[in-house]
Amino acid sequence: MGWLKRLFGMEKPQNAEINPAPQSIAADNISTNVATQSIPPERVGLSGEYDQSGLAKRVALAFDQDPQLDDVNTLWVAQTGSTVVLKGKVPSQEILNKMVSVARTVNGATNVDSTQATIG
Repeated sequence: MGWLKRLFGMEKPQNAEINPAPQSIAADNISTNVATQSIPPERVGLSGEYDQSGLAKRVALAFDQDPQLDDVNTLWVAQTGSTVVLKGKVPSQEILNKMVSVARTVNGATNVDSTQATIG
């Protein structure tokens, strides 16, 4: 079972990307002269839409796409603002280092907190 399915109960959408271009969001849907604002990088979803857990989902997608990380099923990915939080258990320090490295490549991740991850 992949990361997206295990953590978020979803299959990978066909147009999912790790670092999609954010869509504009309407600030005022009533007016025809709509003002738009961009989505904060940590809230960009898999297809560029606004998603409260967008960063965590895109990190999960990045883990799904890395063959070294596809079978780690005792670790969870969350986010606090623009910080990716890894918690649970990983098989080795090498795997944890790889996960931190992959998570850092995802647009919107300003920090990766692995203090809640244990080796074993």
